[in-house]
Amino acid sequence: MTTGQLTPFDHRMAVFDSDDGFVAAALPFLGEGLGASGEPPPVAIAAPRNLDLLRDALGSGAKDVTCIPHTDWYTGSAANAVAQAAAYLGAHAGPGGRMHLVMEPVWSGRAGRSARETTEWIRYEALANVLFAPMATTALCAYDTRTAGPAVIAAARRTHPDTEVYQDPLRLAAELDAVPLPLPPAGARPLAEPHAAAVQSWAVGRGLPAADAELFAAAVAETAAALAPLGGAALLWGEAPACVCELRSARRLDDPLAGFVPPAAGPEPGPGLWYARQVCAYVDIRDDADGATVRLQYA
Repeated sequence: MTTGQLTPFDHRMAVFDSDDGFVAAALPFLGEGLGASGEPPPVAIAAPRNLDLLRDALGSGAKDVTCIPHTDWYTGSAANAVAQAAAYLGAHAGPGGRMHLVMEPVWSGRAGRSARETTEWIRYEALANVLFAPMATTALCAYDTRTAGPAVIAAARRTHPDTEVYQDPLRLAAELDAVPLPLPPAGARPLAEPHAAAVQSWAVGRGLPAADAELFAAAVAETAAALAPLGGAALLWGEAPACVCELRSARRLDDPLAGFVPPAAGPEPGPGLWYARQVCAYVDIRDDADGATVRLQYA
């Protein structure tokens, strides 16, 4: 297994419990970015209230910092955040990805709404060390103890190289994936061939709006193509919006980054798991001795 060694990507963590604590962590970091030669203006992605605090502290220098409300940045799943960051850096970063970013997840929103969702965001924090490894980006992840609980912060410390408990990101991802998936319900519908039209028809019948059903069906079809040869019938269950499809591959994936890396340009390979992770709220992958199980949940 490839390991996540220290790389040009500088991934830091700040923990605070007050407004003054946030400013004390973010202000010198932004100053470091402002003083970095050959870099575009630093970016602060944070709660609107915290952005106001930064503007007040920066005074006339606030015009030199790009401020983005974190509710505008973290709008979907953890995989959506990967795509958002990659696109932003591609469009705005300096040579080699040079840019300083303060990044405050919305722990009072989607990221913290359930243990399962929190697990996905911890996975994102861990895999960021690998996904952005080639880039000379400097990120400061801001954790407010008033919104992120002790368990979240303890887990996050394991994903940041500047802490004393940092762990290899791929090993941490493997640890998360070692938790067995719940068994499918007894009433799950088998589908011998997970063609998009059949999945879409089923999803509409379970209450998913037509546009959402089309997206979900496309995600299933793309995933099935990426997993070929399949190792059995697909299983469908759930009610809108939480429609679920489980696919079985006859081969192992053995790739904790599956679906987090954009597909290469050109007709092959297809968008596959990348598309599924962008469309679905959850994509769970479990390898075993006989192949792999991939479970997609739309919302």
